[in-house]
Amino acid sequence: MLETLKHLAPAPLSQEYLQSQFTDLAPALNARQAMIESQRCLYCYDAPCTRICPTEIDVPSFIQHIATGNINGAAKTILDQNILGASCSRVCPTEILCEHACVRNHDAEGAPVKIGLLQRFALDHMEFKSHPFSRAASSGKKIAVVGAGPAGLSCAHQLARLGHDVVIFEAKKKSGGLNEYGIAKYKLTDDIAQKEVDFLLEIGGITIKHEQTLGQNLQLKDLQAEFDAVFLALGLGSSKQLGLANEAAPGMMAAVDYIEELRQASDLTGLPVPKQAIVLGAGNTAIDMAVQIARLGAEQVTLVYRRGAEQMAATHHEQDIAKANQVRLVTWAQPHEVLLDSTNKVSGMRFERTTEKNGRLQGSGEFFDVPAQAIFKAIGQQMNALSGENQAQLLHLEKDKIKVDADYRTNLPGVYAGGDCIVVGQDLTVQAVQHGKLAALAIHQSFDLKNSKA
Repeated sequence: MLETLKHLAPAPLSQEYLQSQFTDLAPALNARQAMIESQRCLYCYDAPCTRICPTEIDVPSFIQHIATGNINGAAKTILDQNILGASCSRVCPTEILCEHACVRNHDAEGAPVKIGLLQRFALDHMEFKSHPFSRAASSGKKIAVVGAGPAGLSCAHQLARLGHDVVIFEAKKKSGGLNEYGIAKYKLTDDIAQKEVDFLLEIGGITIKHEQTLGQNLQLKDLQAEFDAVFLALGLGSSKQLGLANEAAPGMMAAVDYIEELRQASDLTGLPVPKQAIVLGAGNTAIDMAVQIARLGAEQVTLVYRRGAEQMAATHHEQDIAKANQVRLVTWAQPHEVLLDSTNKVSGMRFERTTEKNGRLQGSGEFFDVPAQAIFKAIGQQMNALSGENQAQLLHLEKDKIKVDADYRTNLPGVYAGGDCIVVGQDLTVQAVQHGKLAALAIHQSFDLKNSKA
């Protein structure tokens, strides 16, 4: 996958040093810190933190459990609504969700309760003798889930709790989706994604089949024929293109592809690292890419966005992380030309300064160059085309994503969808978990309706 960067040498840094660059971004709370922090919570009636949580976790209840020393009670309260609560406690943008809504933001303290760290504390220290949830009596129903990312795993677990049997079909060799392959290495450490998958599967009734790709060795019509329902959690597998000449030149690469290689690498000293890097984009993936290549030893990292910092999808917290890692943020500039050296490899990029007029972006006619030996694109992703039997034409799409109704049903009978591949949502891990959970409840309800009509 790193073929386009094979001409670049790795940074001359030791494995020990590089590993030290990818430890926890936010150190965990110890027991004393968690107790003190939990006692700051006011246990609000109609708590705003719960109302804004995409998975509807009862935040005051789990924090109160911590305050009284009931760690398992806190963990079960979280997991009841979000079975992937451990990863979400690390990657969820709490600064714009629950912690932003915390009433402690509006008094003399001006600091919210550290909800994310408390959630992590509860799930890191739970000690259940067996899986905290049991399966209902077998329904005799079998559901196919396509994709073992957050949406698919959440859906599967909820269906298993309701007594259904689930088979998950995953295209990659490992489960976890973005939690395994696409999140910055310093955010999800200690193989947490796989530990979470293993824990989730303990409920029973869920089988995972890897290297199964829809439209290739897996066909939607076959799943419809064999299973009582199908849930599509396909994610967004393809990176968008700039539409510029020389976009396939050595040195050009999708950020998500490099992040995947980084997350799976056991020896970080073998990764190609440019002395100068450009990252194109404005979201969390762009920040993750820029920070990680800087930590791997790139001497100059420039993140470029065509609009202003206030319009970036990445939160101010994420932007601050980039700045703390000496990433240079350049705004109001759009890619104009990929620059090549005498051997036709990337040597930099020419940008045009931009302005906004009446809400529309336009070029200014002023250009500048940024030198780089590698350019990483984090300009968004799109769903892979569903090859085979014109499946893309069978599913109704909107904005290149699958269109669903309020119950996550597609236009095809018995076929549901959720996660990043659907139109609805914020492209957040926690949002994908909620999609999967709600789709599972809708599928279960559809079986009840069918039975009542029979």
